[in-house]
Amino acid sequence: MDNLSLFIAIPAAVAFLIPIVSHRLKWFPDVSSSVITFILFLFSLETLNHQCIYQMGGWPAPIGIIFVLDGFSSMMLIIVNLIGFMACLFSVDYMEKIYTSKLRYYSLLLLVITGMNGVILTGDLFNMFIFLEIALIASYALVGFGCGSKDLEASFKYLVINMIATYFIFLGIALLYGRFATLNMAHIVTSIQQYGTDSVVIFAFVLFFVGFGTKAAIVPFHAWVPDAYTAAPAPVSALLAGGIIKSLGIYVLMRLTYNIFGMSQVIANLFVYFGIASIIIGALMALGQWNFKRLLAYHSISHMGYIILGFGLGSPLGILGGVFHLFNHSLFKSLLFFNSGSVEYETGNLNLRKLGRLSEKMPVTSVSSLIAFFSTSGIPPFNGFWSKLIIIIAAIQAGRPFSALWAVIGSILTLAYFAKIQRYVFFGNGDKFDESQVKDIKEVPSLMRVSLIILAVLCTIGGLLAIGGVNGVFGPVVNALAGGTNQYIGEVFGK
Repeated sequence: MDNLSLFIAIPAAVAFLIPIVSHRLKWFPDVSSSVITFILFLFSLETLNHQCIYQMGGWPAPIGIIFVLDGFSSMMLIIVNLIGFMACLFSVDYMEKIYTSKLRYYSLLLLVITGMNGVILTGDLFNMFIFLEIALIASYALVGFGCGSKDLEASFKYLVINMIATYFIFLGIALLYGRFATLNMAHIVTSIQQYGTDSVVIFAFVLFFVGFGTKAAIVPFHAWVPDAYTAAPAPVSALLAGGIIKSLGIYVLMRLTYNIFGMSQVIANLFVYFGIASIIIGALMALGQWNFKRLLAYHSISHMGYIILGFGLGSPLGILGGVFHLFNHSLFKSLLFFNSGSVEYETGNLNLRKLGRLSEKMPVTSVSSLIAFFSTSGIPPFNGFWSKLIIIIAAIQAGRPFSALWAVIGSILTLAYFAKIQRYVFFGNGDKFDESQVKDIKEVPSLMRVSLIILAVLCTIGGLLAIGGVNGVFGPVVNALAGGTNQYIGEVFGK
C-alpha cells in the first residue's frame, strides 16, 4: 500500500460525487459509502507491518509534501476506516427512519473520514491543519444534522470551543514556522536538536497541548463533548468517540510529544495528572446522567484519561497500554453508541427512566450491549480488561502506585454506571416506564445488527491482541513512539 494518497483521494472524490449522482440514483449514497469505506478498511489492513514515505510529485522532504506511514499511523488508519465502515452500514436504515437528506449526510461523513486519514498520514504541520479543518467543519454540520434547537445549540458550542482550540494550534504552528522556517515535522525535529529547546518551542508545545487536548476531550477541555455526542446522530457519535477525538486529538498530541518535541519528565507528569483527572471527573459525571448518550459522552472523557495516563507513563509497557486501550475504546465505545442508536430507533427515547425490558424484544442489541458493558468495565476476558490491566501494571512498575489505584477506582465507577444502563434499559425498567411502549418493539434491521455483531465479536476476542506484549501486534506502534525523535527522523530522511 505505497500510494497513501488514495486514503484521501478516494473518500473525497466520492463525497463530491454523491450529490451529483444521487438525484437520479437514490440508492447511490448508501451503497457507495459502504463500499468505499469497506475498500478503505481493506487498504488500511494492507498497511500492517509496512513502513513507507509517499512523496507528492516526487519532491522529497523537507521541500515537498510527504505522507508518513509507520506502526502508529497504520493502527490509526485501521481504527478510523473500520469505525467509518461500521457507521456507514448502521446509517443505511437508521438515517432513513430518523433523519432526512441522506446524500448530504454521507458526503459529510466521507469528508470527515478524508480529514482524519489526512491528519494521520501527513508529515507536515500545514497540511495537518488543513485536514484537521476539513474533518472538523464536516463534523460541525453532522452534529447539528437534526436541525432541532438543541442540535444547533450543541453544534454551535462544538464549533466555538473547537475554533478557539484551532486558534491555539494555528498560533503554535506559526511560532514554530517563525522560529525554524519549516513546517515539515521531521525537519522541525532536526532544527530543535540543532538549536535547542527555547521558550518559543516550549510555548508552542503548551499551545498544542491545549488545542489538541480540547479535541481529545481531556479534562478540563471537555465542555463540548456531552452536548455534541447527545445531539449528533448515533453513527456520528460513534465516529466522534471512536475516530475523531483519537485521530484529531490523541494521535496528533502523542505524535508531536514523542516524535517531535520529545517526551520529558515534566510532560510525563502533565499527562499523568490530566489523565487521572479525566478518569475520575468523567466517571463521577457519568454516574449522575439519565440520558443514554450523555452518559456515554462522559464515559468517553473518563476513558480518554486511561489513554493519556498510559502514554504519560512513558515506558514501553505504558505506551502499549495506552495504544491498546485507544484501540479497544474505539471498538466498545462505537458499539455502545450503536446500541443507543438501536434503542432510539425502536423506542424513540433515550431517557433511562422511561426505558425497560428490552432484552427479550431486542436480543442482539441486548447481548452486544452487555458485551460492551463487560469490556469497558474491565471484566475478563473481554478486550478492555487487558488494556486496563497493562496500564495498571505499567503504573506500578513506573513507581506510580497511586496512579494505578485511581485507574482501579475509575474502573469500579464505570462498572456502577453501566450496571445502571443494563438495569434500566434491558433487564428492568425505570420509574417512568410505560408497559405499552414495548408492546410493538422488535429487533433493529439486519444491517444495523451486522455492525453490532461485528464490534461485539471484536470486543470478545480483542484481548488476544495483547499476546506478545511490546513485541506483539502493537510492537510496531510502541517502537514508533518509544524510538522518540531520532526514530521519526530516520523514517522520513532514511538516516
